[in-house]
Amino acid sequence: MSNAGGGPATPEGVGGVRARRRLEIPAMILIGVLLVAALGAGTASLYREFYSPRAFVLHYLELLQERRAAEALAIPGVAVDSAELEAAGLPATASEALLRPDSLQAVTDAVVTGESVDGDRTRVSVSYSVGGYAGATTFDVTSDTGTALLPRWRFARSPLSVMNLSVEGSMRFAVNGFEVDKRQVAVEGADVDPSAALPLLVFSPGLYSVSVDTAISATPGVAVLADAPLAGIPVDVQAQPTEEFRGVVQQRVEDFLSACAEQKVLQPTGCPFGFTVRNRIDDAPSWSIVEQPKVTVEPDGAGWRIPSAPAVAHIEVDIRSIFDGSVRTVEEDVDFTVDGQITVEPDGSASILVGGSSD
Repeated sequence: MSNAGGGPATPEGVGGVRARRRLEIPAMILIGVLLVAALGAGTASLYREFYSPRAFVLHYLELLQERRAAEALAIPGVAVDSAELEAAGLPATASEALLRPDSLQAVTDAVVTGESVDGDRTRVSVSYSVGGYAGATTFDVTSDTGTALLPRWRFARSPLSVMNLSVEGSMRFAVNGFEVDKRQVAVEGADVDPSAALPLLVFSPGLYSVSVDTAISATPGVAVLADAPLAGIPVDVQAQPTEEFRGVVQQRVEDFLSACAEQKVLQPTGCPFGFTVRNRIDDAPSWSIVEQPKVTVEPDGAGWRIPSAPAVAHIEVDIRSIFDGSVRTVEEDVDFTVDGQITVEPDGSASILVGGSSD
């Protein structure tokens, strides 16, 4: 029968509505499942990008890229104390002078290349570029204890390294352009051994170029890549005398010998040449330098030395014979050698001590 009058629904009509509802319920379940899956995927993506060990490491490298040294040092597990340094076999008195923006080169192109879990530690391997050099480092990360709802991490092994820097020929040097004076950063202060290695904490990864550029000495520089957490990095730099310095030393030596030649005695005091006679001299002798030494300067620990160099003086003297009283004039070239030590004073000036001997 038809229900043209709009009365109560027929059993067939009721059955049709229920069928549609039964179809709608599975659809709603499916939508709910998809929403839960999407939420889970979003949570996983959020964790991976912002709260995972890899995100923690990449944040540290981002701070180094932006040369935000203070913030990088404040990341949990970065700063170290003397006990941690000693436990790692590193000098406990390492200076923090280079943990600053002025001594950093930006770390760029950081990419996580591997991640593995070993007990309570996660090892995150990263490749990167710094100063045009490619590098790779593996960091140890562990969970940071606390009551925070979101995951927190810390470095299980500090990413700092210690550069054991030995600079011969200068008390002053520069690291990535940042000027350093040994006497200002060493625990011994002004009493620091100029030839001893100076331990300096540095961020890892990092490229550090050490150079000397003073009026006395210079070097083109030595670059070293710090790419291992809490490791010692030996760096040896030998500065060479500048042309200006060599010219000054040459002039000082010549002035010294010329002053010696002004002494009217057979054995000028404090001078590397002299003359001996068996008779009496009739008048004061006259000296002149006929061949000045060609001075070179070589490194000698924190100072410099003048290697032995030949020179020639000339003496003219009247000698009276003790036998018959006759007088004769003696003119003779006297061969001698010159050497010396050069000490660099705290104000940057040089003290030159000239020595030598007659042949």
